[in-house]
Amino acid sequence: MSDNAAKETRAGRYRETVAGGETVKAFIPADLPPQPPVNIMGLLERFARAQSAIGRLDGITTLLPGDDLFLYMYVRKEAVLSSQIEGTQSTLNDLLRYESEASAGQPIDDIREVSNYVDAMLYGLERLKTLPLSLRLMREMHAKLLDSGRGASKNPGEFRTSQNWIGGTRPGNALFVPPAPDDMLGCLDRFERFIHEDASGLPALIKAGLLHVQFETIHPFLDGNGRLGRLLVTLFLCMEGEIQRPLLYLSLYLKTHRARYYELLQDVRENGLWEEWLAFFLEGVADTANQAFDAANRIVRLFETDRDMIRTVGDRVGSALRVHEAMQRLPFANTKQLVAATGLTAPPVNDALKVLEKLEIVSEVTGRQRGRVYRYDAFMDILSEGTTPL
Repeated sequence: MSDNAAKETRAGRYRETVAGGETVKAFIPADLPPQPPVNIMGLLERFARAQSAIGRLDGITTLLPGDDLFLYMYVRKEAVLSSQIEGTQSTLNDLLRYESEASAGQPIDDIREVSNYVDAMLYGLERLKTLPLSLRLMREMHAKLLDSGRGASKNPGEFRTSQNWIGGTRPGNALFVPPAPDDMLGCLDRFERFIHEDASGLPALIKAGLLHVQFETIHPFLDGNGRLGRLLVTLFLCMEGEIQRPLLYLSLYLKTHRARYYELLQDVRENGLWEEWLAFFLEGVADTANQAFDAANRIVRLFETDRDMIRTVGDRVGSALRVHEAMQRLPFANTKQLVAATGLTAPPVNDALKVLEKLEIVSEVTGRQRGRVYRYDAFMDILSEGTTPL
């Protein structure tokens, strides 16, 4: 098949619609899987690297104390990064301080948006145990995502019934206009069917990359499409058993390479260049999994090194070790929280914090005499890599 013929069957088409009182060309994506089929052979090397990196990441997390520790932190890191792509200015420090009731100085809407993302993500992961990835689950997650804050007026949990657009001040000068509502419903139906089809024989990683672009192109909600579209990759790979723990999140990679990312999305839409997108996507999977593997390794070594230091302190070693263990789950914490987490009373907790401060493991972040909050510095530094706002 010639390049032009392939473009005609793989690229979408435009259809005129009226939006905001003006006639515009809305884009309708071609159905999945792409025709002619994706050239898997040309992607084999990248595919193998991505699969290998995912396997290593699954393995390293078993070394962390508590199966959910790394997941707890990485879910929050992804929430911060994905929300930053949409323009929020909150950092991982802001979110964790907010969760520990020590928030100060950040726009509350930004932090609430990130916190909503955490809720939506955890809800979706739990719901997958009883409900397959589906349009229904996407709507339920969207309701969590836009539960409060700036998105609360954008029909949480409901597919749009009006025209939206990307870039520009109105549909007529937009960079991209997704399908009109009537066309969108058919696109969504075919999208959901592709999630569960087996006839194409496509590997789960390849399907995840296809699904992400298709969702972003359909843009079925008035707000929150980008965040939900990135999360769909992880949910689909979990559903397919490709990853055992939901630790693969692409937002840092997409944030770092966002200009290329947006360029490739448009190349798929206009020219059907799925292979170029999938090469980028697989590189992102490998890069993301390798970064998370490296971070998990460094966290394991950090906890061991800090425990060894604490064991040198003498008669307060027991309470200091217990507080240190608690701060692996509460890297921002006050005395009251640490009392609850350790079962110790306030005096030994406070003594332990003084020990950890002296060893430069934690630092006090409020500057207050009462209601002091402590940060597990080196741990937070590893987790926060890449989370400086755009």
